[in-house]
Amino acid sequence: TPIDPAKVQRVVLCSGKVFYDLEASRLARGLTNVALVRVEQLYPLSKADLAKALAPYSANTPVVWVQEEPWNMGAWYYMSARLPALLGGRAVSCIAREESASPATGSPAAHKIEHAMLLDAAFTL
Repeated sequence: TPIDPAKVQRVVLCSGKVFYDLEASRLARGLTNVALVRVEQLYPLSKADLAKALAPYSANTPVVWVQEEPWNMGAWYYMSARLPALLGGRAVSCIAREESASPATGSPAAHKIEHAMLLDAAFTL
């Protein structure tokens, strides 16, 4: 499904496998108002690459970082410290699982529920 940058209401930044889950979910939902941008290299972050990836979208379009890991783990702390400056002060929020002492729930059923909630949150405007 082609994405018209003028109609995008949210830009989702992510890294790794979660991109493919997000893409499959977006296609299954038939959504064309959420753009997905996979950050291939976290360090060093390239201001030029981010600017190029975000250039088609309005500067007023909300940007969110989505990660499978709990909020207090994964790349969010690193990204939250760098993205605002790299994006010219543009606000970036995070969608992740709730804080946890462990990166995994320990239960396949619980993981499936949490993953579905993560995908729902990514596409709920």
